[in-house]
Amino acid sequence: MHIPEPLRHPLGRRTFVTGAATAMLLAGAGVGAGAGPARAEDLVGGNLPDFHPALKDELRFPLAWGTSPHRDFRAWRRAARAKVEEHLLVDRQDRTPYDPEFTDGPGGDGYRRQSVTVSLTRYERVRGSLLTPHGRGPFPAVLLLHDHGARFDIGKEKLVRPWDDDTRLASARAWADKYFSGRFVGDELARRGFVVLSLDALGWGDRGPVTYEQQQALASNFYNLGSSLAGLMAREDARAAGFLAGLDRVDARRVAAVGFSMGAYRAWQAAALSDDIAAAASVCWMTGLKEMMVPGNNTLRGQSSYYMLHPGLARHLDFPDVASIAAPRPMLFFHGAQDTLFPAEGVEAAYEKMRAVWRSRHAGERLHTKVWPELGHVFTAPMQDEVFTWLDAVL
Repeated sequence: MHIPEPLRHPLGRRTFVTGAATAMLLAGAGVGAGAGPARAEDLVGGNLPDFHPALKDELRFPLAWGTSPHRDFRAWRRAARAKVEEHLLVDRQDRTPYDPEFTDGPGGDGYRRQSVTVSLTRYERVRGSLLTPHGRGPFPAVLLLHDHGARFDIGKEKLVRPWDDDTRLASARAWADKYFSGRFVGDELARRGFVVLSLDALGWGDRGPVTYEQQQALASNFYNLGSSLAGLMAREDARAAGFLAGLDRVDARRVAAVGFSMGAYRAWQAAALSDDIAAAASVCWMTGLKEMMVPGNNTLRGQSSYYMLHPGLARHLDFPDVASIAAPRPMLFFHGAQDTLFPAEGVEAAYEKMRAVWRSRHAGERLHTKVWPELGHVFTAPMQDEVFTWLDAVL
């Protein structure tokens, strides 16, 4: 069989194949000359190296609870968190004063609106939306973490109704209609008695917008500068949790992280990295890494995955292992069975791994997992109502 020149390896071995070239190569592998085109199920596709099964087999996650040499849970948590911190590539010792500036907005329905600008790191100031219920505090609070969605003109506005920009309001309403049953989740939480803080991640809203095609270059340039885009987001989220917990209006013992999609990833990650988070609710982002790295998965496209990529961490811990650092604190994970981003087997494998950790702490009832059979990648009103009820119970 003729191999196109760009795909030839100096030693005659295939090293990287995609698309039509993949079909040509695999059509001749093990089926004989002249056997015709490869079947769809035979194709690698999606930018995977053709030896990717061997790479996956080498991932044993040796620092996971139960296989780690650490037998004391607290010692394991310290070691696992330190390993995650190491792979963030962002200075964990940054104690830059928050130095918040507050600007009042128009009154909400039972709550006060404010813009807040804070220093989460020494590099730049970050603007967010802060909602405070009417009445006497201190109140429980939610760090509300926005999704990715390849929509960058709005970030915090996806979850908190903007009050000072009609263009963003139109975008935000469309987003809420598409994913949140027309609701602004942050405003709903504030009406129900929670202080709500939502900030833009780098690239969104006031810190953007980047374009979809710029993400990979942005991430690679962080790496070239000895840092990490995903690590910065993780560090900022943990610092934001500390800022929220330290507000006089907030009961520091009752702070939760809540997010959808990439925001869900951020929520369980923040709970793993910050003791300021007492509970976390993650909607539509949990899976096993090996089950996610399959042909056709969105992660294989690169780009948006760089916001959730800590190079080398997979040699030590899987996604559910990182989330389990938060055990035995209350955690909620929802998944839509029709969600094509996360194969069902990966979701269930991750859930079972986490259940084993919480059960080992005699706290199985504190881990709430649920699959919604009829739903896809959404955070609908019924899902929200169940999260709100759960937050009331655990906080």
